Amino acid sequence: MTEGAATPGRPELFVISDGTGETAAAAVRAAMSQFSTRWRLRTFGEVRHASQIRRVLAAAAASRSLVVFTLVDDPLTQVLRDEAAARQVPVVDLLGPLIQHAAGHFDLAPENRPGVLHGFTDEYFRRVEAVEFAVRHDDGANLHTLHQADLVLTGVSRTSKTPLSMYLAQRGYKTGNVPLVPGIDPPRQLLEMSPEKVFGLVVDSSTLIGIRRERLQHLQAPPRLSYADEEAVRDELRRARRLFRAQRWRAVDITGRAVEENASRIVELYERT
Repeated sequence: MTEGAATPGRPELFVISDGTGETAAAAVRAAMSQFSTRWRLRTFGEVRHASQIRRVLAAAAASRSLVVFTLVDDPLTQVLRDEAAARQVPVVDLLGPLIQHAAGHFDLAPENRPGVLHGFTDEYFRRVEAVEFAVRHDDGANLHTLHQADLVLTGVSRTSKTPLSMYLAQRGYKTGNVPLVPGIDPPRQLLEMSPEKVFGLVVDSSTLIGIRRERLQHLQAPPRLSYADEEAVRDELRRARRLFRAQRWRAVDITGRAVEENASRIVELYERT
């Protein structure tokens, strides 16, 4: 999964895993928290074939990324090391040295089974259910079952509601998202949600204007539509903030932050309640 947007000069790290990649991603976040800089993480899970390794390392070489991996299959690990050396991509093996030291110290033989940590456990099925829920409740769909959500995200157009919903779902939170549309009242089902479950997404107005103008350009639409008009956008954001305060929904400013950063903030706030 890609988290955040590429920015020139921003450090970028790739995680390659034969499982979900969450173990390595958590370790990367812990390490990178020691640096006062913005960075980008891209996670590639369920990697079981040499062809997958080659594609990911080609992308890592092109973006001059650091690659962190958790692979237990020795032949696949060797493919990764050989390919990384050929492309001059720096790699960090998170599990290999620990497995080798444990094997030597305790005189044990590792089984080297890929994806064991995230097998078919209750936790695995909970995540699958959460992802399915997020897909069904994307962009205001299936409002009649929105009350079943753990989290609901709302905000004006282009505030990363869908990427955040999907990321949170992969962490096991059933997440729906509902857009705020100018001139249309928010749906009753959203207004009736428990306030602690709803998070309002906001963004700097100039950033949002830029995003919307790029969107219009991509769609080959007229650039002066109210959708990207400066005053109209600022008014949308003001109205959204007023709604959040009136409903006692917590606002999360997503400006300049990667999806994983915003998701962590939402989870932190949610777990406090």
